[in-house]
Amino acid sequence: MNDGWFSMSSLVLLAQPITEEEKQEMENGIEKRENSNELIDDDANSGITIKGILSLIMSNIDENNGKRVIKLVADYLSQGFPYELGADDVYLTSGCTQAIDVALTTLARPGANILLPRPGFPIYELCASFRNLEVRHFNLIPDKGWQVDLDAVEALADHNTVAMVIINPGNPCGNVYSRRHLEKIAELAKKLGIIVIADEVYGHLTFGNNPFVPMGIFGSMVPVFTLGSLSKRWIVPGWRLGWFVTCDPNGRFKNPKVIERIKKYFDISSGPATIIQAAVPRIFELTEEVFFRKVLNLLKQTANICYKKVNETPCLTCPYKPEGSMAVMVKLNLSQLEDISDDIDFAFKLAMEESVIILPGVTVGLKNWIRITFAADPSSLIEGLERINSFCKRHAGGSEESPSLGINL
Repeated sequence: MNDGWFSMSSLVLLAQPITEEEKQEMENGIEKRENSNELIDDDANSGITIKGILSLIMSNIDENNGKRVIKLVADYLSQGFPYELGADDVYLTSGCTQAIDVALTTLARPGANILLPRPGFPIYELCASFRNLEVRHFNLIPDKGWQVDLDAVEALADHNTVAMVIINPGNPCGNVYSRRHLEKIAELAKKLGIIVIADEVYGHLTFGNNPFVPMGIFGSMVPVFTLGSLSKRWIVPGWRLGWFVTCDPNGRFKNPKVIERIKKYFDISSGPATIIQAAVPRIFELTEEVFFRKVLNLLKQTANICYKKVNETPCLTCPYKPEGSMAVMVKLNLSQLEDISDDIDFAFKLAMEESVIILPGVTVGLKNWIRITFAADPSSLIEGLERINSFCKRHAGGSEESPSLGINL
């Protein structure tokens, strides 16, 4: 070990000492491999890996012997919870994308389906397709702050539904769910007998009326997989360190041996770079609150600019003022435009004529909407939005000159 930190493999099972049964299984597996002339022995290969053995050895650590065992993100993620997460609840991942893949891989089985929000983050659909999970979409309601359509969720679910995904704070909508709405989601998931996958990669990036409430606080009601990462709140894109957390104080994951599947996934996969893992304790301990306040104040300022400028622009409507994350969904009123056929046509022509890049809504599940990112310095954001305004006026019948420098919104 090095200064109290350790790699992903050592995050698994630090609570209980190794049992005689586990030791015997490990020895039997090793003996089978030593006595086999084949390169791979199926039985041994299914149960014995280097990471797996190291995890079992690490589980024999006596936490009462006075030597320090660091739980890395477990203590941090337990803040505000009515129970404490343990080291065996938290797994470090190579960014949140890997955490998404862990969740879907763990739950995949023949015939299973998963419920995803629309609009949402398209990586879920891609991962589901690789894991042969059927995708069913429930709508988020723009006029109600992009709340989950709970009736639609209940109508979509059946005996093959394994989980529903919520993204809070919302990407790409900029919404933040109230505690009561999250509680209703938990109550419905309990009724349906499904897991909640809570994508909280934008956790704590809130600047409106609703504070951030982690879905894991309802873990006693319904099992929750919580996914997150460093990149957004600490503004360190490219660091590729995320986490996958099982919020299940009642131990319901253990009955279907879900935990065992999670461990096996991490036994065969690579995690974040150890140099980044080494930095995590100091990042959590030493980042001053003034840093977070500065980030939130800037996002609130740019969100207000975005909302105001968009609603001053012909053919655009923003139904919900963003209160979190870094993006917002904007409705295209195509009837006011003379020669724009859809959101993709809008995005391509905007890039060509105004050198402004936005995301067509169809890529996140909403046709004839666009996603605008307001995580930019105010002056660049204002210029980009003014170019969009000029573009809309021109295509509504006006004529204005086009700037040349590119802006990515």
